[in-house]
Amino acid sequence: MANNAINLRDYLAFAVETAWQAGQLTLGYFQTGLRPELKADESPVTVADREAERLIRERIATAYPNHTVVGEEYGEAEGSEGGFRWFIDPIDGTRSFVRGVPLYAVLLALEVEGEIQVGVAHFPALGEMVAAASGEGCWWNGRPARVSSVDDWRQAIIACTDAPAFITYRREEEWRRLLASGATVRGWSDAYGHLLVATGRAEVMLDPIMSPWDCGPFPVILREAGGYFGDWQGNSTIYGQEGMSCNAALLERALALTARRETEASQGE
Repeated sequence: MANNAINLRDYLAFAVETAWQAGQLTLGYFQTGLRPELKADESPVTVADREAERLIRERIATAYPNHTVVGEEYGEAEGSEGGFRWFIDPIDGTRSFVRGVPLYAVLLALEVEGEIQVGVAHFPALGEMVAAASGEGCWWNGRPARVSSVDDWRQAIIACTDAPAFITYRREEEWRRLLASGATVRGWSDAYGHLLVATGRAEVMLDPIMSPWDCGPFPVILREAGGYFGDWQGNSTIYGQEGMSCNAALLERALALTARRETEASQGE
């Protein structure tokens, strides 16, 4: 379906308002001593996660009842218009949320015919929102967002969530190369690291493990901001089970450093 066949501005406005409302809901629980439960994969979940996702689902069901919805907490609800699919992460960074750290986000994205066309990442406790739609630009709190123009790797800032995760998910060799590459590495976690790249405050954000709802908004956000989001092989996708945001000037270098060598791949089998 061609972009000009639908009005992406309407979808973007809906996504912005929906993410904002869900964010306001989460703030009612933030820094209140909320105790999480553990899911089957031992990741935390709270009543705030569940209520925020229900709010988003209800708004989508009212506005777009035939669309498919995929959310972290309540799975997939298939719609009759299979070409439209919403991805929801009601609180990306629940560990941060329950500890009162303000780097958590509400993530909402719309995929149209297999491509992410609308994306919003809202950081309620920080008062920051970045939103984009294909051909409509990327906007950070109402002003244009652009990736940085840094083209010297030694001046680059690389963000990550959790250094041990590179070992857990068998990307230790890539991590060692990054540490030895001369760039500055900082632990600005979860979705916030991708926001930093989209707004020119960091050059690279790396996640060795990601689900589609963890990164739904980022392909269109980074694309419209002049950068890249996708897997570590250069494919712009939310289905790669890993994620990289990068400015355009350093993408080739970043992909070279994160490329899995043949010997590494065989050791991981």
